Amino acid sequence: MGLVIRLIELLLVLVPLVGAGYATYRAVMSARGRAEPELPPATGTAAAASRRAILRTVEEHDRTDTRWLDYEIDVAKLLDYPLMTDMRDPLTERFHRAKLRADFLRPADPADLLDDRHAMREYLEAVQEYVTAFDVAEAEAIRRRRAAFSREEQDRLTRAQRLLRVAADTAATPQERDRAYRLARRELDGLVVLPERARVALERGISGELGD
Repeated sequence: MGLVIRLIELLLVLVPLVGAGYATYRAVMSARGRAEPELPPATGTAAAASRRAILRTVEEHDRTDTRWLDYEIDVAKLLDYPLMTDMRDPLTERFHRAKLRADFLRPADPADLLDDRHAMREYLEAVQEYVTAFDVAEAEAIRRRRAAFSREEQDRLTRAQRLLRVAADTAATPQERDRAYRLARRELDGLVVLPERARVALERGISGELGD
């Protein structure tokens, strides 16, 4: 009889402990379940930061392209600072190589980079190199102007600049424009490569005047 009483007393002690343990377990699991929805905001914040970084980089890419466009469409300016297209100069070559890489890595849609951190990092670094290389090349081109060229080469650049003004002048006759353009190309041969955009614009304008 004494043994039975002891067993009953032991059960009375253990049952509340088991119940408390189970209640604690339920509480912990419930708390974990409530904590899980807090993860997406952190992930969303990181995605938003990445999106802002990508958009800022695209804008910087566009700004640098616009700065380069000034040289592409303004031949007179280009011939004032011919180093910008002189591929013999390592700073100029670096700038053009960096531009090609940045253009190649530029996404059609910035959102495409959000799920590819490697591609995003490559593009951000490429644009930074492009901007830096352009700044350095332009600063050197402005500093040196035509100093990198001999006196004879500088004279050729001056003649070419004068001839290209005639080639772009709609008040000149088509024949005058065509002849001036051909002579300018001859003067620039081996010195400066006209950007394709400027060359095409001049040739189309002259071709249109000639009725080709």
